Amino acid sequence: MDVISLRGLKSLGHHGVLHVEKQHGQRFVVDVDLFVERFGRVDRLENTVDYAAVAADIEELVSGQPVALIETLAARIADACLSYELVRRVRVTVHKPQAPVRSNVADISVTIERP
Repeated sequence: MDVISLRGLKSLGHHGVLHVEKQHGQRFVVDVDLFVERFGRVDRLENTVDYAAVAADIEELVSGQPVALIETLAARIADACLSYELVRRVRVTVHKPQAPVRSNVADISVTIERP
């Protein structure tokens, strides 16, 4: 399998369990690996995955309807990526670098993979 990777896609979202997260929002960062059958045989967009369209879908999900858990957000992103015909498997990492935790951590993230 071949892989198309999108790294560091930043969007403002209102996801979280706490009221303040839903009210004020925060920056989320998404990394995605799209696993596709071999590409490059024909040099046309129709023979690959339009990563600009994938990025737009991800931004829409992050900035759209709030969810409580970043696990849910990651699953929704994975489902959107798998809707592209050539995508056979996806790995999604949602980073929440401003997560309201008392510990001094640089980042909280969730990674999921779907066939």
